[in-house]
Amino acid sequence: MSVSLVLTVIGDDRPGLVEQLATAISQHQGNWLESSMSNLSGKFAGIVCVSVPETQLEALTAAMASLPGLRITSEVSRSPAAQAGNRRLKLSLVGHDRIGIVREVSQVLARHALNVEDLSTHTASAPMSAGVLFHATAELTASSMLDVSELTRDLENLSNDLMVDITLDEAIRS
Repeated sequence: MSVSLVLTVIGDDRPGLVEQLATAISQHQGNWLESSMSNLSGKFAGIVCVSVPETQLEALTAAMASLPGLRITSEVSRSPAAQAGNRRLKLSLVGHDRIGIVREVSQVLARHALNVEDLSTHTASAPMSAGVLFHATAELTASSMLDVSELTRDLENLSNDLMVDITLDEAIRS
């Protein structure tokens, strides 16, 4: 029987880190399912989900702990059952960067009972000005009762310059 193991990995970025992880995982009969990895301020930061036989779980965890120059934590995941009727949304927003913008946006999402499944953010220089723009894209799940126009209005009310684009996937999760 296999279990899902979610790994968080951080360390000084250098060539070969992903290969080290992949080798240790495959040596313990693990299957690399999905991941997200980035270089953030010179640090390698990653999240990896693997499927591993229960009989290899302890050995894989020990192998991860012994990889040089990396701090790795692992959590066994028991996937919750998908809730019937949930809708998937894609959110895109751009606005002038400022302290607290992620907190403000996440508060609106929480008020509307949205679950953040994936969130990517970055800042970039604004074209034709000296300002910095904050960009966010998110994949969200919501109940079928969500009022998307109200959500859009609440997000746009955070700032005069915040541009919000929300699209609904046609498929409803069942």
